[in-house]
Amino acid sequence: MSNHHLYYGDNLVILQEYISDESVNLIYIDPPFNTGKRQQRTKIEVELDARGDRVGFQGKTYRTHKGETTHYADRFESSDAYLQFLRPRFEEAYRVLHPNGSFFLHIDYREVHYCKVMLDEIFGRESFMNEIIWAYDYGGRAKSRWSAKHDNILWYAKTPKHYTFNFDEMDRIPYMAPDLVSKAKAARGKTPTDVWWHTIVSTNGSERTGYPTQKPLGILNRIVKIHSSPGDTLLDFFAGSGAFGESAALHNRSSILVDNNIPAIKCIMKRLANYSIELINADYAALNTHETGS
Repeated sequence: MSNHHLYYGDNLVILQEYISDESVNLIYIDPPFNTGKRQQRTKIEVELDARGDRVGFQGKTYRTHKGETTHYADRFESSDAYLQFLRPRFEEAYRVLHPNGSFFLHIDYREVHYCKVMLDEIFGRESFMNEIIWAYDYGGRAKSRWSAKHDNILWYAKTPKHYTFNFDEMDRIPYMAPDLVSKAKAARGKTPTDVWWHTIVSTNGSERTGYPTQKPLGILNRIVKIHSSPGDTLLDFFAGSGAFGESAALHNRSSILVDNNIPAIKCIMKRLANYSIELINADYAALNTHETGS
């Protein structure tokens, strides 16, 4: 049975004081991207209504209701300040990672080059395994440049010749030109490359929590299944909506989740309510104050 520990507080302090050397089998983090913007997401609730304000699949009409809005400021004074914030956390990630473990950094085009140089210094250039491109097709289109429709995921193996890679757990995807391969191959599908086409979390799907930077389980499930084994301990110290923790739970892995944002803590507690989750090091007064709005 998997166990899940959720820490509320500064992730650097928690990494330094609560997590032992080489105790974690897989790390995935999705830190702020330093976009310079205020990130905001409003949860939308949808119900069938003949006089509704939205038309959906097969011409059915729906009425939408705005729910809770969550937000955070994704802004640092400079790129240097952002990297100075990340470096000690990357160093702690290296310390706590098992010798056969892997580290995944989910970032975007603004800072990925600088983060890679820093991770090459910490892990060693030989430990860099892949840059994975998560490509999606959603949202507006720029008129003055090519529209940015991808995120970058950097994969480092602590020991580049010995790491977990469960090839047989890899999901298969359809051939783009199935007529050019045998029927057997077309039916089996092909293995993914380092470009992962996957939609974002649907705005009104069952997976949506309303958290501003929620990532889809489809992406995280692929990482969890291939780069860890049942019974392993997984770590996300920018836990956000808790998607990585849910993926761990779904695949019989334990998780350690950290965040200093109260809406994130509440989101994770709700998301993992059906699993064995323990809230640790929490400022209960702050949580209660946020709950009552006082």
